[in-house]
Amino acid sequence: MSATHGAQVTASRAANSKPLEILTRAGFIGYGIVHVLFAWLALQIAFGKSAQEGDQTGAMQTLAAQPIGKTLLVAVAVGLLAMALWQLSEAFVGHQEERGRRRVFERVASGARAVLYAWFAWTAVKVVNDAGSSSADKQQAMSAQLMSSGGGRFLVGLVGVAVLALGVGMVGYGAKKKFEEKLHTERMNAGTSKLARRLGVAGYSAKGVAVAIAGVLVVGAAVTYDPDKARGLDAALRTLRDQSYGPILLTLVALGIAAFAAFCVIQAKYRKV
Repeated sequence: MSATHGAQVTASRAANSKPLEILTRAGFIGYGIVHVLFAWLALQIAFGKSAQEGDQTGAMQTLAAQPIGKTLLVAVAVGLLAMALWQLSEAFVGHQEERGRRRVFERVASGARAVLYAWFAWTAVKVVNDAGSSSADKQQAMSAQLMSSGGGRFLVGLVGVAVLALGVGMVGYGAKKKFEEKLHTERMNAGTSKLARRLGVAGYSAKGVAVAIAGVLVVGAAVTYDPDKARGLDAALRTLRDQSYGPILLTLVALGIAAFAAFCVIQAKYRKV
């Protein structure tokens, strides 16, 4: 048996593990909690009252500062790690009903989500250990370092374009209701199905807008050689706030992120795991 086939067998067993499924579903609850706090920070930024970073790291730091917050954050980290392992197994195994390019795309997307969930889990652990430094500062410092090297500005600009494309893709994913393909909609009643659809559209669209703005800012940082603009979601939310009708627009984004948090709770029960 080849090493590749052995890895696929192991991944398949992991994908069908009941304990992993339970932890993964719990992970969606934790992911939703993080996004509720993220939405709350976005609202505070909208009205100029937030000192915390307006991103998932800031949300985790807010949670850790609450009574038993660190205990909850440990549970969130465990759930996120389970989600990472689940997506990693999906990347290795894929879905048998998918064929051709679509199957390849889904496996690549699962690999990317595995990295994302693992990074969030690691961030949660660092926050619990009081070692979580500013993610916005890290992104700014990394951009400055890259732009100081030959071809670095081009690379930063390329990353910005990729982030912008991701944001646009998230908006399209929500608008086309593609997320329904990942849910056991046949198990939902009409009311739950309608609620899931509305929350998914609003949630993915709001997150996509924030990510797309972050991508535009990173591209702008590369063009103008200004690393201060490359500060991720926090800078995106604050830039949106400073526009005409910015507080109103940012409030709508915050409500959309809260909708995504509620959608995570629905996924905890109905996501195909």
